[in-house]
Amino acid sequence: MRVLSEKRGRVTTIVINRPEVKNAVDRYTAEELADAFRAFEADEEARVAVLAGADGCFCAGADLKALAGGVIHRLEEEGDGPMGPTRMRLNKPVIAAIAGHAVAGGLELAIWCDLRVAEKGAVLGMFDRRWGVPMVDGCTVRLPRLIGLSMAMDLILTGRPVEAEEAFRMGLVNRLVEPGAARAEAEALAGQLCGFPWRCLLSDRRSTYEAWDLPFEAAMRNEFRLGLKTMESGETLEGAARFTGGAGRHGSFDLD
Repeated sequence: MRVLSEKRGRVTTIVINRPEVKNAVDRYTAEELADAFRAFEADEEARVAVLAGADGCFCAGADLKALAGGVIHRLEEEGDGPMGPTRMRLNKPVIAAIAGHAVAGGLELAIWCDLRVAEKGAVLGMFDRRWGVPMVDGCTVRLPRLIGLSMAMDLILTGRPVEAEEAFRMGLVNRLVEPGAARAEAEALAGQLCGFPWRCLLSDRRSTYEAWDLPFEAAMRNEFRLGLKTMESGETLEGAARFTGGAGRHGSFDLD
């Protein structure tokens, strides 16, 4: 199978499984990736997904050999992106576990995720700058929002490789871990997110994304409306009661 899906409790790990081509994505892999994330979204028990690549490599981008051989990616303006899930706006978080290379379309998959955990020595970059392959899976939209226009232009125009350490300093990577640890660390982080009051986490995540599309005053009103729904659900009062009972004191994240 080109894409594997493994579920442990409330965490679903989706793995690009084409190690013989450094997990490059052809049309069929893109379709399987999109289907895997649709299944995750529809699974009411699943809360957070991790996206990883098999055998120590995240994703080397689109499979250019398959493309040259006539296996053309989906290129319609509506629906799934050429790399699969990159046009989806999921209601639940996704964390990228980056090892080896996350380049070209692989970088676009990584920045589609909410958070990125990368191994030291991993390499990110828009390597398809060399081949005349345009960015059509969200890089020019998401990258400036993540790291700012100037840094994004540097990576987009030059296509230069960026090691994980530099990516961490510029905010492109959220967690830096030892080689071989990206998936385990990403799954641990996913488990931590699963343990927080869930309605509130999803509400704040939604407000953060929707704010990009709204003027400041409208974004503030949207944040308030979403937050009010959380309060009205009873989740906030439950949290206050647990705090009163002694949970979470002195900044502890042990909420039991």
